[in-house]
Amino acid sequence: MADILDEKVSPDDLKKFEKIYHEQLYKNNVTPKVQFEYAWCLVRSKYSADISKGIILLEELYNTHPEGKRDYLYYLAVGNARLKEFSKALKYCSAFLSVEPGNQQVKSLEETIKKKLKNDGLVGMAVAGGVLLAAGALVGIALAGKGKSS
Repeated sequence: MADILDEKVSPDDLKKFEKIYHEQLYKNNVTPKVQFEYAWCLVRSKYSADISKGIILLEELYNTHPEGKRDYLYYLAVGNARLKEFSKALKYCSAFLSVEPGNQQVKSLEETIKKKLKNDGLVGMAVAGGVLLAAGALVGIALAGKGKSS
């Protein structure tokens, strides 16, 4: 399942679906299918700005087209996880599982997100600990230097 969070859309696919979306947008007649396909590509982009745009399009679909909520929830979870918005991603997984509790794909995604949250939290603590250690060392050096000049 980690693959879905690392999967990148091909530039050709992104361009293709973006072109179709913008053609329909220009005509003021974007179908939910076209908007979903474009959003689906965006959440798999390597750029966080694209992922954010994809999330906005998916949220709009979620609020206006109930027939596709299942797919929208799934890719909202994926997009938020890719942006490291793990709590939001887990909420989307939970919403999906409240409707379809036996869905193994979403359960697997949820577990992957929880692992990433734990790993990123540990990395964050290690970085914070390193910063505190470095700051402590600098204070120690400064105090040692001050003691020698007396």
